[in-house]
Amino acid sequence: VQLVESGGGLVQVGGSLRLSCVTSGFAFSAYAIGWYRQAPGKEREFVATITGGGITNYADSVKGRFTISRDNAKNTVYLQMNSLKPEDTAVYYCRPAFLSDWGKGTLVTVSS
Repeated sequence: VQLVESGGGLVQVGGSLRLSCVTSGFAFSAYAIGWYRQAPGKEREFVATITGGGITNYADSVKGRFTISRDNAKNTVYLQMNSLKPEDTAVYYCRPAFLSDWGKGTLVTVSS
């Protein structure tokens, strides 16, 4: 299984970013995929998840601002992040439900 997160960067408060997670090595459309994040000095936390059929769930802290989506033809999951806040600063990771390992993640920095 390979997970490659991208799309992070430096953005100002209120800005937007779109993260991508390209996967390989498993039956992508059959599994829920989640986005998680780890801020400096904090535990990794759940951000959002999407099932193979497109049912979504979000952490309360990102509801209404972030949107998770997937393209099963491209084995890719996206995270559209709008109205970004300084507390969204973190390394963002994607992971299918069955996997215990993590990829390298992509760093999002929101400056105020």
